[in-house]
Amino acid sequence: MKTVAGASVLAGAAIPHVHAQVNEEVRLALVGAGGRGTGAVKNALSVSGTLGPLKLHAMADVFEDKLNKSHETLSKDPNVGDKIDVSPERKFIGFDGYRKAMDSLKAGDIVILTTPCAFRWPMFEYAVEKGLNVFMEKPVTADGFASRKILEINEKAKEKGLKVGVGLMCRHCKSRNELKKRIDDGAIGDITFMRSYRMQGPIGSCFTPKNTTEENELQYQIRNFHSFLWLSGGSFSDFFIHGIDEMCMIKNSFPVEAKAVGGRHHKTVERNGEHLEAVDQNFDSYGVEYTFADGAKAIYEGRNMVGCHQEFAAYAHGTKGSAVISSQGHVPARSRIYKDQNIDTNWRSKSDNLTWSFPNNSKTRGGHNEGNPYDIEWEVLIEAIRENKDHNEVERGIAASVTTSMGRMAAHTGQVITYDQMLNSEHAFSPNVKELTLDGDSPLMPDEEGRYAKPDPGIKKDREY
Repeated sequence: MKTVAGASVLAGAAIPHVHAQVNEEVRLALVGAGGRGTGAVKNALSVSGTLGPLKLHAMADVFEDKLNKSHETLSKDPNVGDKIDVSPERKFIGFDGYRKAMDSLKAGDIVILTTPCAFRWPMFEYAVEKGLNVFMEKPVTADGFASRKILEINEKAKEKGLKVGVGLMCRHCKSRNELKKRIDDGAIGDITFMRSYRMQGPIGSCFTPKNTTEENELQYQIRNFHSFLWLSGGSFSDFFIHGIDEMCMIKNSFPVEAKAVGGRHHKTVERNGEHLEAVDQNFDSYGVEYTFADGAKAIYEGRNMVGCHQEFAAYAHGTKGSAVISSQGHVPARSRIYKDQNIDTNWRSKSDNLTWSFPNNSKTRGGHNEGNPYDIEWEVLIEAIRENKDHNEVERGIAASVTTSMGRMAAHTGQVITYDQMLNSEHAFSPNVKELTLDGDSPLMPDEEGRYAKPDPGIKKDREY
């Protein structure tokens, strides 16, 4: 676990085989043309002006409609439209599209991997084989099998000196990093307790009804990937990983075990005004207690329910004071430190016990000067490519993914789950993912009533479904 969790960048790396010069054009290929993939391209191209020419060269997806929508959105964007250079013959549809998109690049270019994480390891494997730098979205993995595969492949990436970014952008947030420096210097004493919340209504495709469409099960599940553990780790892994990881960032470590609760309550989903039974694999509420090696605790509470209290924030408590890690989402974080345990959730308030807050008096867009961590993570990656700096976030990305999956599995099984258990779990969600075809079966097929296997805490103890 220390090997996985301890390193965030490559140390003592060999000289890379390839890297781009400052004035040399670097080409991008987007694999996974959904909303996050489209956003990642915008983030990448928005910072390329100061770091040398960069263009989107190829795109791949399993669905033509998604690819075309993404291409149209990017082409019409006034900030990046002139950097979109994807001809019709470089638009690739199907499960082999990722290979064709990468084949159109040269060594040292960048591939963006923003498909559901089930497909991450075979795509990363091919990218490393081709000598491509990589940006991959979170979560990196949803199960132990894929985590071990990614770590194995990453050894080859390090040997080649490839630069790899992982989309845990909060790690690049100015406010959180300023807070971290102060906590590391003892501003709140020793951390004893942390807590993070993402309490909201349904998000993405986390609730899904029975498949009554003309698409087969595999296609239907990919379109609704937040609903299926094999594809994404479910809503827990896909959405809650940020709040979990920012606590680990502040703590400078990853927890060693987790115990949790969770449940299904109002499992319906609205489609065209009709309320249908939701048959996905997600719980709609989760509560996880993480324990670190020194005994410190971290609580994560996540919920996807309408009409309930909403909160999207994270806090740290120490022996000398407390801190707001983030206030209302990913950005702006509006991090703050208090001299006692009484945290004022109103970031505008200047209460007597407030000892420090990140300056937020800028007149820039959004009224803050934290910058956009989605852009900053790309500035770091592209600068590393241009200047041949060490940059490999895979081990940290895997540690965050395993930690998140550990909490999810604890809730789904009702057992105490350790980091090592999760990393070495024998339940592979989709071991044959490389062999999938669009007209074939899914790794998860419904029963005769159209329902999917769901977690049964206390009954299924060593696997989530």
